[in-house]
Amino acid sequence: MNKVVPLAKEIVRRSKAGNQPARLMGNVNEVVAALRPSEPLYVLWPERVAATAKAFMDAFPGDAMFAVKTNPHESVIRALCHAGMKSFDAASLEEIRLVRRVSKKARIHFMHTVKAPEAIRAAYYDHGVRDFSLDTIDELNKILSATNYAEDINLFIRFAPPKNGAAAIDFSSKFGASPDEAALLLRSARSYARRLGLCFHVGTQISDASVYARTIGLAAAVIRKSGVPVDMLDTGGGFPVSYPGEDVPEVSTCIDAIKVALALHGLDQMEILAEPGRALVAQNGCLVVRVELRKGDLLYINDGTYGGLFDAGPLLKTRFPVRAIRPGGTFDGHMKPFRMAGPTCDSLDMMNGPFMLPADIAMGDWIEIGNLGAYSQSMRTNFNGFGSCETVCLADNQ
Repeated sequence: MNKVVPLAKEIVRRSKAGNQPARLMGNVNEVVAALRPSEPLYVLWPERVAATAKAFMDAFPGDAMFAVKTNPHESVIRALCHAGMKSFDAASLEEIRLVRRVSKKARIHFMHTVKAPEAIRAAYYDHGVRDFSLDTIDELNKILSATNYAEDINLFIRFAPPKNGAAAIDFSSKFGASPDEAALLLRSARSYARRLGLCFHVGTQISDASVYARTIGLAAAVIRKSGVPVDMLDTGGGFPVSYPGEDVPEVSTCIDAIKVALALHGLDQMEILAEPGRALVAQNGCLVVRVELRKGDLLYINDGTYGGLFDAGPLLKTRFPVRAIRPGGTFDGHMKPFRMAGPTCDSLDMMNGPFMLPADIAMGDWIEIGNLGAYSQSMRTNFNGFGSCETVCLADNQ
C-alpha cells in the first residue's frame, strides 16, 4: 500500500538503497507543487528523527528502545540506528523481522505479553532475540518451552499500574499483573532468567509527569516484596507530544521525574530502560491530503480514520496542526474552523477537529497535517480500497 512516489527529476536525488523512498530537496510546499499528489503523501524527515532520538538518549538515564509500533517505516528505523539507537521494542515477529533487516546487531526486546509459541521460537532461534516480557505463569511456561529452557534469556515481568487518569489510553485493563502477582512472577522467573527485569507502561500520551514517579515507587515495592534480585527496570513509554488544545509536560520533565524517583527509591543503580515511540517520531513526519469536495464547513479529503487519521476520529478526537497549500495561488488569509470527512463510505470516517484553515479553501487544494510521524502509517487499512499512499523523505541539509 505504501509505495515510493515517482519524483520530478529536477528536485530529487534518489536514495542509493533501492527499497528506500527517494530523498527530496526543499520543503513541503515545493514537494506538493512538484508532485501534485493525488493520493495521501507522507513526508518524513529522517535527520530530525535521528536528532530527536539522540537528544532523548542523551537525557535518559539508561537504554532507550524505540517502540516500533509507532512508526515501522524502514527509513525511520535506519535513521534511529544512524543516531546510535541500539535497542528496539517489538510486539510481533513482523516488527522483529523489520528491525533485523536494517540492523543485524540491534538488541530486540519482544515486549508483547501474549505471544504465539511459533513467534517466540522464531524470534529466539532465527533473529537472536533474548529479551521477552510476560505477565502470567502460563506465558512464562510458553517462553521456556519455545526456547527449550534456554539459559541465556532475559525475562521482564510486566505489572499493571493503577489507572491514573493522566493517559489518553490506559493499558492496565489489558496488560500487566497486579503488584502481588508480579512479585510472585519475579520469584518464579528468577531461576530461569539470565537477567530479570520488571516493566510497566503508564499509558499513552500522558498529561502528568508525576505518574512516572508514583509508578516507580510501586515498582520498588514489588521488587522488595519479591525477595529476589532484580537486574532491570523498564519504565515504558507514554512520553507525550504537544497537539493543539492539549496541555502536556515536556519530555524532559518526564525524564527528570523518572531520575528523581529512581534515586529516591534506590533503583538508580539498576539497568534502566524506556520505550519511547511517539516522542521520537510524531513531530518529524506529516501527511499531505487533498480536498476532493467542500460542503460548507465540511471538507471531504482523500484520507481518513481508516487510513492515516485514526487518532483524529471519534475515539481519540486528536486535533492535529494543519496548513493549507495552494501551489501557484494564495488564500485570502481569513481562518475558520472546519470538519473533515475521509474517503470511505462509513460515516464513522469523520474528524470534527476543529481544524483551523483558510475560509476560502476549496476542492483541489491540499492540506498538510502535522505531527503524524507516529502511528499514522502503522494504523492504515485498505478499507474500501483507500489504503494506498506514497512516502518521500525530505532532507534538512543536502
